[in-house]
Amino acid sequence: MRSMIGIIGGSGVYQIEGLNDPRWQTVNTPWGPPSDQILTGTLSGTAMAFLPRHGRGHVHSPTSLPYRANIDAMKRLGVTHLVAVSAVGSLKEAYAPGDFLIVDQYVDRTFAREKSFFGPGCVGHVSVAHPTCAQLSAVCATAARASGVTVHQGGTYLAMEGPQFSTLAESRLYRSWGCDVIGMTGMPEAKLAREAEMCYACVAMITDYDCWHPDHDAVDVATVIATMNSNSGRARDLVTRLPALLATVPDPCPQGCDHALDHAVMTAPGQRDPALLARLDAVAGRVLGATSDKL
Repeated sequence: MRSMIGIIGGSGVYQIEGLNDPRWQTVNTPWGPPSDQILTGTLSGTAMAFLPRHGRGHVHSPTSLPYRANIDAMKRLGVTHLVAVSAVGSLKEAYAPGDFLIVDQYVDRTFAREKSFFGPGCVGHVSVAHPTCAQLSAVCATAARASGVTVHQGGTYLAMEGPQFSTLAESRLYRSWGCDVIGMTGMPEAKLAREAEMCYACVAMITDYDCWHPDHDAVDVATVIATMNSNSGRARDLVTRLPALLATVPDPCPQGCDHALDHAVMTAPGQRDPALLARLDAVAGRVLGATSDKL
């Protein structure tokens, strides 16, 4: 399968010089509209798609984000490798504002979001023991280092509900759990990408030390935005390096991200809900298509 790179991130990420044939597309999904139109084009001969996670102008909160629609829309466009660029707070002294961390694990503390494409009528249990793609994560780390960023490869992302930042007690608790960074959008995005059988990597851009740090007793939005803006150029440079690097890695994915649903669907074919199967056409059509035609 020919690779297509998808990027979910802020406005500074998708303003890429050298993107050929750029076009904003409206993508309809069975899960409602995604956060915004999706910018598509080609970069160094590789198809790419860019989605502003919160919408242009930042109109969606972390809780109100249409996570399922966002992932479905990317899958529907043909994205095979999805890179999330996310702002996070640091829970460790060694991980400083301005650094990038390549996430490999999550602790999900969100509670007000739809977390699966599956449900009554078609039950699916996908493994997220290793929720990110090691191969794609390594490519992102290489691209980040080449962009001049201090990169930490591997770390645990604590996903909180938000939109408020942590209390001091919560921040200290998450540090005691061994978490490395904290953010509000990593889940269920990573889980849904796995259900959609896409390779997924998260590039976490550290903007602050969260409130545990004695010099950061309150997270200041203005400071966070200033750090994000200073990192946006390096994030764009990272993105421009992805096509060449991705072309050198094995295909298909050695981790099996592209076949994550092989043994995930539990509901017997004769008991599957046709309406839900129709909604799953993009994300799970590979494993459901043969049986859904008979129902």
